[in-house]
Amino acid sequence: MTKTKTAPDALAEWAEKTPERIFFTQPLDGEIREWTFRQAHDDAARFASALLALGLEPGARVAILSKNCAEWMIADVAIAMAGLVSVPIYPTAGPDTIAYVLEHSGAHAVVVGRLDDPEAARKGLASDVITIGLRYPGVECQHDWQTMIDGSEPIAEPHRPAGEDMMTILYTSGSTGKPKGVVISYGAYEYASTVGAEAMGVVSEDRSVSYLPLAHITERTVIAGPAIYSGYHLFFVDKLATFVEDLLRAQPTLFISVPRLWVQFQIGAHKKIPPEKLDRLLKIPLVGKLVARKVRRGLGLDSCRLIGSGSAPISPDTLRWYEKIGVNISEGWGMSETSGLSCTNMPFRSECIGTIGQPLPGTEMKLTEAGEVLLRSPGLFTEYYKQPELTAEVFDDDGFFHTGDKGEWEEDIQAFRITGRVKEIFKSAKGKYVSPVPIEGKLAGNPLIDQVCVMGAGLRAPVAVVVPSVAAREESRDVIDNSFKKTLHAVNDMLESHEKLSTIFVVEDPWTIENDLLTPTLKIKRDKLEARYADVIRQGGGKIVWSEPPGADQE
Repeated sequence: MTKTKTAPDALAEWAEKTPERIFFTQPLDGEIREWTFRQAHDDAARFASALLALGLEPGARVAILSKNCAEWMIADVAIAMAGLVSVPIYPTAGPDTIAYVLEHSGAHAVVVGRLDDPEAARKGLASDVITIGLRYPGVECQHDWQTMIDGSEPIAEPHRPAGEDMMTILYTSGSTGKPKGVVISYGAYEYASTVGAEAMGVVSEDRSVSYLPLAHITERTVIAGPAIYSGYHLFFVDKLATFVEDLLRAQPTLFISVPRLWVQFQIGAHKKIPPEKLDRLLKIPLVGKLVARKVRRGLGLDSCRLIGSGSAPISPDTLRWYEKIGVNISEGWGMSETSGLSCTNMPFRSECIGTIGQPLPGTEMKLTEAGEVLLRSPGLFTEYYKQPELTAEVFDDDGFFHTGDKGEWEEDIQAFRITGRVKEIFKSAKGKYVSPVPIEGKLAGNPLIDQVCVMGAGLRAPVAVVVPSVAAREESRDVIDNSFKKTLHAVNDMLESHEKLSTIFVVEDPWTIENDLLTPTLKIKRDKLEARYADVIRQGGGKIVWSEPPGADQE
C-alpha cells in the first residue's frame, strides 16, 4: 500500500500557507468571481460532506457534466475528499454518449453545470441518477450546488486513499466505437500533475487559462492538476466570443493549446498583418522584434514562458512560424492511458521541431521492431473499466503499455518522433503501406488549409480531402488553386513514390464535433470521414483543386 499526496491534500496545504491568495478567476456574463485558496478548499470540504449526506457510499461514482469552470475543479476535489470516484463527461457529448457513460460507470450522481446544449443532457440523464445543478441555467436538477454547500459543515475526516486506489474514470473521446473507461489511480494522477510541472519549472507565481475540456486528460493533469499541486493562479474563459478578452486578462505564463487553435490564432494574426508583409518586417533588425512583440501581445501571449501543443500532431511549418515571432511552442505527447503528458520538447529546442522530445523523468519509452511505442511509468492507467481482456491485451509481461502509436527515435537530436497510429496506416492498391499523419502535418502548413484528412485504402495513390480556412474563403479560386498546387508539389517531393498524393479534394462543410466528424478534443474521426467522402473520391466528384499528371503515382 503506497502513500500519495492527493489533490485535496495539496489544496489544503495551499489554503493553510496562503489562504487569501487568489486561486480561481471565473468570468461570467461580464462579471468576475474569484476564489481564494481558503474559499476553494472550504467549498470543496463542504460539498464533500453534502455528497456523503446524500447517502453515497465510498467508491460510488459521481459524474461531472459541464464546461470548464471553477466549480468543476472544486467538485472534482470534493469527490476525492469524500472517497468517491469522479467520472467526467465531455460537455459536447450527445444524449447517447451521456447515457452510455452514466450506465457503464454505474454513476450514482451527476453534477450538471454550464452547457451549450442542455437538451442533450436532459435526454441523456437517467431518472435514477441524483442530479446536482451548479449556478448555470439549462437543466433542472434535484439539488442545488450552492444550497448544499451553504447547508453543510466541512468534512471532518477527508478520505485517505492508497496510491493504487481508483480516483477517476476517464472515458476516451474515441475516434471509433464506444468510449473506453480509463481508470486512473491517485498515485498516477499525482505523478502526472507534479513530475511534468517540476520538469518545466512551474511555480506558484505562474498563471494559466483553463479552456480545453477538463474531461480530457491533458487539461486535467497538465493545467488543472499542476494548478492544485503547484498553487498557481488559474483563470477560466466565459465564452468563445470573449476568449481573447479573457486571455488578455489572464496574461498567462503557461499556455497549452491544440493544433487547430494554433492555426486559427495564426490566421487571426495574418488578418491584421498579411503574411508577406509580416515576413518582411520580422527580418528587419529592431523593427522585427517590435513587430513580433506586438503580435504576441495581440495573441495574449506576451507574458508566456511555457507554451505547449498537444492532443494531435501539429505541422512543423506552424511551429516555425510561431518561433519567428518569439512564441516557442513545445510539442507534447501523451494519452489518457498514460495520465497525460509523457514526452515533450520542453525546454524548447528548435532542432527538435516536428518531434515530441524526450520522456518525462520516471517514464520509459521504447519501440518494438514494428515501430510501435511502448511505455512504462508511474502514471500508467490501472485498467479499462469492466474490460479485463482488453486491459490484458495492451500490457506486456514487463508492464509496458502498447500505445498504438508508431514512432521513431532520432539519435542525432535525442528525440522521439510520432509517425502515426498503427491502426490508421492503410494499404494502397499497390500493396504498399501509407501512414497518413505525417503527410497531413506537411499539408497543414498551408494557412489556406483548415482541416485535412489523407486517405487511400484500395486506391492507386493516396488523396487528401481538405476544408479551406477562413483566409482561403477570402481569396479567388486562382489564388487557392495556385497555392494548393504549390503545396501538393512541395509535399510530394518529400514523400516516397508510393506515398505521393494524386489529388486534393476541397469540401466546403467544416468538420465539427456537432456533425460527429471531430472528437471533443478536435481530432478527426478518420473512419467517419472516409465513409462520408468515399463516393466523392471514387467517382471523382466534388471539387478537385489539383491533380498530378497521369502516371505520377506509377513506380
